[in-house]
Amino acid sequence: MSDRSLRGMRLGAQSMETEQGVEPAPRQEIEYLTEDGERMRVMFSAEADVPATWVSPTGKEGLRVDVDRPEAEPEKAVRTHWDMLLERRSTDDLEVILEDRLKLLRERRGEAA
Repeated sequence: MSDRSLRGMRLGAQSMETEQGVEPAPRQEIEYLTEDGERMRVMFSAEADVPATWVSPTGKEGLRVDVDRPEAEPEKAVRTHWDMLLERRSTDDLEVILEDRLKLLRERRGEAA
């Protein structure tokens, strides 16, 4: 009884539970190699989808030792404001709107002068 006593112990700071009978989840160790020869070993769950590349803490990208380099995905072209505008209106519509706005501005300047 005295060895399981809570007297003088900070509650929540230490667990009274033992690790007897506890088995860790199955894991796999995957090795990555950077271009300059740095080797990294990363632990994954046995059920995890393991990526072909991994970035080291130093910022270098490593490739899995047991796979070929994956093909790079094509980069998506950046859509500009002009591209999005042309999706909504034709060039003829834009020219009409521009003329209307210029006419309005010219009329205001004529009134202010």
